[in-house]
Amino acid sequence: MIILLKNKHTLKYDDFYFKCSIGKNGTTSDKLEGDKKTPKGLYSIENLYYRNDRLIKPSTKLKCIVIKKNMGWCDDSNSSKYNQKITFPFKGSAEKLYRRDNIYDLFVNIKYNTKPVIKNKGSAIFLHVANYKYKPTKGCVAILKKDFLKILPFINKRTKIFIS
Repeated sequence: MIILLKNKHTLKYDDFYFKCSIGKNGTTSDKLEGDKKTPKGLYSIENLYYRNDRLIKPSTKLKCIVIKKNMGWCDDSNSSKYNQKITFPFKGSAEKLYRRDNIYDLFVNIKYNTKPVIKNKGSAIFLHVANYKYKPTKGCVAILKKDFLKILPFINKRTKIFIS
């Protein structure tokens, strides 16, 4: 099955249609770190990360990883850990995964810029929770938590996401 980003406001999975948000500056075939664009292409997905202090373990066939206070994702293109999960303290620049807002209460890593990792081509591209106003992201795809929970039981490690 494929999760399809039909346009900048609609995500489709099977017979489900959901409102979504993407990068503030739209989509691109030439993603750069910090450009606030969502990368176009067909990508595999990886693990489900979730906050177990905010929700119970979701029903899914994906491997589930509990987000801890010291977890982050490296966005420092000069680091050997670029575009990888890291643990704080960390010497380079990294995004915190344990956040006060709810956007990372639940997220799936989109396997963009992973094999090989190319410096400055973008990092931390996730399918994550949208805020209630569908505020644009820094390059990720976001849907409401209730919608995320609807599709999670149906997706697995063979599921792909197509961003057009």
